[in-house]
Amino acid sequence: MPYQHKREPLNREETDRLVNAAESFEEKLVVFTLLDTGLRVAEFAGLKKDNIQWQERRLVIFGKGGPYGKKTKRRIVPMTGRVRLLLEKQFAFENEIGMSDRTVQRLVKRVANRAGIAKPVSPHVLRHTFSVMCVQKGISTRALQSLLGHDRLSTTELYLNLSPEEAVREFREKW
Repeated sequence: MPYQHKREPLNREETDRLVNAAESFEEKLVVFTLLDTGLRVAEFAGLKKDNIQWQERRLVIFGKGGPYGKKTKRRIVPMTGRVRLLLEKQFAFENEIGMSDRTVQRLVKRVANRAGIAKPVSPHVLRHTFSVMCVQKGISTRALQSLLGHDRLSTTELYLNLSPEEAVREFREKW
């Protein structure tokens, strides 16, 4: 089996520190949306007003893969209350996010540095953090697979590496 890069999601305390370190509207828009949706950086940066179903409180994402090459695979991602408020403000006068992938990556790193998080933090780490939080909240791996837009469950499972502390905590909570 090829070497898989071990991804290190943020724990609860680090997630709280990151959220609290987001100061500007732009920082909150990026950090909260990535943490609450699990979007890939390019999916977030490419988000347009047309991708939002306001009444259903959800995003329609055209992500990686699909039968006709790039970005033809469609999936639905629910919006949390805080993400809905931020997107309402963003799209009140704009039709798109208006940030490049690189800008989003730099912004996440800047907020993580301000939060004093020692390990590397990127938009992809926030995607992993979203995945772990979903499982901790009782969302099935099949549902998570759909939310993340993975073809194979084995891909989703790569996102679910829990720290030993988290595994012990979960065991104690449920045993």
